[in-house]
Amino acid sequence: MTRAHLPGILAMAAIVVASNILVQFLFGQWLTWGAFTYPFAFLITDLMNRIYGAQAARKVVLAGFVVGIICSLVGTRIVGEFGPLVTLRIALGSGMAFLCAQMLDVGIFSALRDGRWWRAPLVSTLVGSSVDTALFFTIAFSASLVWIDPANDVAWANEMLPLLGVGPVAPLWMSLAVADWMVKLSLALIALIPFRLISERFRAVAVSQ
Repeated sequence: MTRAHLPGILAMAAIVVASNILVQFLFGQWLTWGAFTYPFAFLITDLMNRIYGAQAARKVVLAGFVVGIICSLVGTRIVGEFGPLVTLRIALGSGMAFLCAQMLDVGIFSALRDGRWWRAPLVSTLVGSSVDTALFFTIAFSASLVWIDPANDVAWANEMLPLLGVGPVAPLWMSLAVADWMVKLSLALIALIPFRLISERFRAVAVSQ
């Protein structure tokens, strides 16, 4: 790790910490506030990949993973109205989803980095976000994985309701997952703007030097 990588590591750590805090607060019926901050972790990863390369991006991802583990450990010690704020399944789902999705993002970005400027960040973020959502919600709430933590009651997440209140009947956690995924896809498009501006800024500075 070099000093140049430090801003990326600090930014990733800040996003992970903020998302772990904001996920405790609801935004509407299907989302938490954390859904609006966490997707920018992909922006940090992609910027580090574009500016410093895949190895630097992986270091930033690992730093974010470590911070996430610390947040999960702290969350298991905080007891709310319905038990610990972070259960074993949520901790496992969060950690596995983050690491797998972010590393996949790095690999896809690297494979597409020589194409048009928007292709690598957009495709890598869309694929990574989809994997992240699928892994986290399945591991954390699916009734088929109750054996991971039998003492953790996830019956509330498996209540059968219309998808997003209007679609076919499905477990509640699927509505939460779809809503989360839609936010991630929307922010993937929005994040192209700061990605372009910041990467071009660094390129201009590098050329001038």
